[in-house]
Amino acid sequence: MTGHILKALSARETEYGPFAKTDISTETGDWNHWRLKRGDNDVAWLLFDKKDAKANVLSTDVLQELGSVIDELKRDPPQGLVLRSPKPSGFCMGADISEFSRVESESDVTEILSGGHKILDQLEALRFPTVAVIHGACLGGGLELALACNYRLGTPGARLGFPEIQLGLHPGLGGTDRFTQLCDPIEAMTLMLTGKTIPHDKAKKLGLLDQVLEERHLGAAIAAAIDNEIDKSSHGIRGMVLSTRPARQFETRQMRAQTAKKAPPEHYPAPGALIDLWEKHGGHAKAMRKAEIESFANLMMTETSRNLVKVFFHREKMKGLTKVQAEPVRFVHVIGAGEMGGDIAGWCAFQGLSVSLYDMDPDKIAGAVAKLSGLCEQKHTSDRERRAVLDRLIPDFGNQGVGRADLVIEAVPEKVEIKQKVYDEVEPRLKADAILATNTSSIPLEQLRETLKNPERLIGLHFFNPVAKMPLVEVVKQDKASEKALERAYGFVGQIDRLPAPVATAPGFLVNRALTPYLIEAMVMLDEGIKAESIDKVAEDFGMPMGPIELADQVGLDICLSVADMLQDRLDTPMPDVPGWLREKVADGKLGKKTGEGLYQWEKGKAEKEEKVHKAPNDTLDRLMLPMLNACMACLSENVIADEDLVDGAMIFGTGFAPFRGGPMTYAHHRRFEEIRKKLEALAGRYGDRFKPDPGWSRG
Repeated sequence: MTGHILKALSARETEYGPFAKTDISTETGDWNHWRLKRGDNDVAWLLFDKKDAKANVLSTDVLQELGSVIDELKRDPPQGLVLRSPKPSGFCMGADISEFSRVESESDVTEILSGGHKILDQLEALRFPTVAVIHGACLGGGLELALACNYRLGTPGARLGFPEIQLGLHPGLGGTDRFTQLCDPIEAMTLMLTGKTIPHDKAKKLGLLDQVLEERHLGAAIAAAIDNEIDKSSHGIRGMVLSTRPARQFETRQMRAQTAKKAPPEHYPAPGALIDLWEKHGGHAKAMRKAEIESFANLMMTETSRNLVKVFFHREKMKGLTKVQAEPVRFVHVIGAGEMGGDIAGWCAFQGLSVSLYDMDPDKIAGAVAKLSGLCEQKHTSDRERRAVLDRLIPDFGNQGVGRADLVIEAVPEKVEIKQKVYDEVEPRLKADAILATNTSSIPLEQLRETLKNPERLIGLHFFNPVAKMPLVEVVKQDKASEKALERAYGFVGQIDRLPAPVATAPGFLVNRALTPYLIEAMVMLDEGIKAESIDKVAEDFGMPMGPIELADQVGLDICLSVADMLQDRLDTPMPDVPGWLREKVADGKLGKKTGEGLYQWEKGKAEKEEKVHKAPNDTLDRLMLPMLNACMACLSENVIADEDLVDGAMIFGTGFAPFRGGPMTYAHHRRFEEIRKKLEALAGRYGDRFKPDPGWSRG
């Protein structure tokens, strides 16, 4: 029988494009998002092709139509069913997250999920073989759909995963049960708890994919699957042992301890809820799927999930800014191989661009190459990939890359005269359409452009440290910059897998303008005798990735001081006075982590902190956070940035502002603007005019 099916499958290529070959004779049904076709071999092909969308997502209407398709298949059963997508983006990106905000109660969620469970259970129960053929992205609900099939065949480049935890949720269409029963449950739980996606080879090793094949070999594999001649994945005796209740209880203790380090349960309830599901119901399909629905519905109504969904849309909005028609950047030249310049050059090379790196100090260029090699190791690239990445980073001791570059990024010290000297040298050698970008963190571009003959090509690209980990780039516009240069800059940010925040040229732009008063206020508290560990703990308990004292040491006390002085000079609003001892530390070269000593002592890359942490004064949190919020409001009032969503996105992706709070402006709305205004006025009365509320709080 296999030969008969294979012959029919190989007969001719159809509208399924490069993804499948089949002999189609009839099409049945009339659906918006699904097309069901039958071949002469009596194999049914179900094409998932969401209408008017570039990518498939599981929306309510998609699932309802799938239920109708399954009814049709049950009325007239084929010999087998092949499910796949014609979209280049992949199989399915997951749930339609835009529907999340329209759900108003747990009972609504329960009703929707129960309907979805029923449909996937019916797919799973079909009395003929079902084969999901996966290319590209297969995530979240899309992977749950594939798990309801008997077999999963993947093509090279497929990526699979459950990212729901990043939205404050866990799988909700039976995935918690199907995944932990199909694969090693510890590996399955780890993937769901981290929200990571894995490539095709790891998915095959884990057991998510039964086979990985080039497109030309799929026909034979489908035929074998329909004849049940493919060995299904199994996690064997180990899985059976790990699924026993005592083993689950032992393993979940470790899971809770590990997840709590990165996601405190009081802020992020989803990991604990997922662990509870598996501990209580692992291996018992009916009970676990029922509990999964209840747990998902509860999580979806939490403030954490609501805010993390907002963060998802902030990210999508920022990604959208990179979708431009401009010519892509192919060659980048970076001037200055210091910590930032070297890392920018390395990241561009890692992302596939050709990059030349100039510095007068050969040791700095060598250091940048070494760091890039280390990045490749951290990212687990193959030897071949690593060589290709390193080959793309070209040491340039003569600054010759200027004339070849589509984009020149200047990353020299924060001195106007040094930067302008660089511009005087490179501007005559630039290609006609090349962009000149500065990585300045604080200097207004109007000042930097004064010596340029063509100021329309100057824009700001402000990266954040460490470049390989911080996803934000502030794209800084000055009033003479051409739209063509800006558009190409946004495209470049997308090319290197970063998120742009469009800001006007202004002291500190957005992120440094908001972050500096937070850091300096912490140092004022130190000056008052409050312990560093106590200050940091207040911020960490709020949800910041690290406290302001540790962060200042990470950034570098010299940089903090430089930005604080600049803002003090250039802003009309008052800033905290920098303690004299901080200037002395900087003068003595005690700059923080990079020198081994700053506000903390540093050993092996970690701050040495006292174990016993004393309670900080009750107003510590407001003294830290409200100046940051006040600066964000000032940036909105002064049109430094366009809207609150971009403020929230920039602060989350540029500073790590507690994501579960949705960003500083979402947090401000939660506390109410009027309350914040009154709190700032009270702090101003006690500590000084640096807490004076921005007028925007009254307008809100």
